[in-house]
Amino acid sequence: MNQWITDYLKAQKAAIDALPAEGIGQLIQLLRSALQEGRNIFVFGNGGSAASASHFATDLGKGASDKVGKRFRVLALNDNVSWMTALANDYSYEDVFVGQLQNYGQPGDAVLGISVSGNSPNCVKALQWAKDHGLKTAALVGGKRGRMAEIADQAIVINDTHYGRVEDAHMTICHLLCYAFMENPQWAK
Repeated sequence: MNQWITDYLKAQKAAIDALPAEGIGQLIQLLRSALQEGRNIFVFGNGGSAASASHFATDLGKGASDKVGKRFRVLALNDNVSWMTALANDYSYEDVFVGQLQNYGQPGDAVLGISVSGNSPNCVKALQWAKDHGLKTAALVGGKRGRMAEIADQAIVINDTHYGRVEDAHMTICHLLCYAFMENPQWAK
C-alpha cells in the first residue's frame, strides 16, 4: 500500500510541476481584464469538474472580490439545477450550459470550460457557442485534449489521463487564479 501511495504522490507532483506558469498568467490576465471591464466570467464542467467550477466561482466571487475591493462577476453554470434540468428535459443535456450562455453571454465576456476528457458534449457546445459569439474562451483539459482544446482561445492541458490527478491539477490552477488576486490585490488595478 505504501508503494502505491508513494507512486500516486509522485505522479501527482509531476502533474503539478508541469503546470505552465505562462498559461496560468494569461488566464490571470483574462480575469483581470474581465474585472476591469465589468465583464461576466462563466465557468462550467460535469461531475468533479462541476465541483471545481463551483469552488472556483466561490473563491473568485467572494474571496478574491473581498481582497481587491471590486466584485468579480463570476457564475458557475452548473450550479442552477432547476435551469439545467429544464434545459436537459426540454432540449437535451448538451444544452444545459449553452442555454444559459444564450441568456447571459455578451461579446467580451470570459468563459472557462473544465473537462478531463475535453470532449464533454455540453462543454464543447457551450465553448463553441461562446467562441462564435465573441466571448473569450479558455479550457482546462486532460491529456486527451479533446475538442475543447481545439476550440478554446487558450487551453491548459494536464498531460495525464488519470481523472483524480487531472482534477487535482485543475483545482490547483483554479486556486492559483483566485489567490493571485487574494495575495496580490494590486494586480486587479
